[in-house]
Amino acid sequence: MSTIERSPADLAQAQLEAYNAKDLEAFCACYSEDVKVWRMPAEAPRTVGLAAFRESYRTGPFAMPQVQAEVRERLLMGQTVVDHEWVHGRGPEAQQVMVVYRCRAGRIAEVYFFGNE
Repeated sequence: MSTIERSPADLAQAQLEAYNAKDLEAFCACYSEDVKVWRMPAEAPRTVGLAAFRESYRTGPFAMPQVQAEVRERLLMGQTVVDHEWVHGRGPEAQQVMVVYRCRAGRIAEVYFFGNE
């Protein structure tokens, strides 16, 4: 990988493309070693650390080749990216999710998932 630090927008796009390609190594390369993932509402992260993150995706979404994410809208503000996604392949209809990525030092450090409740 290049020594050039990727922008938050580049990180969000790279992880989306790797997710849809089911390229776990490229996907995890976008995240920090101490990444934290929340599924809101939550008082504590559901996943902490890249090893746990990798395992949760290896046995979850990456084990389902039909699952694909489509970004309908992306907002950028500083080191934060907010994606409005439609996730296809988990059921008969696409599921909407809002994902907030907080970046630090050229990697995604925090992820917040908000479901369509």
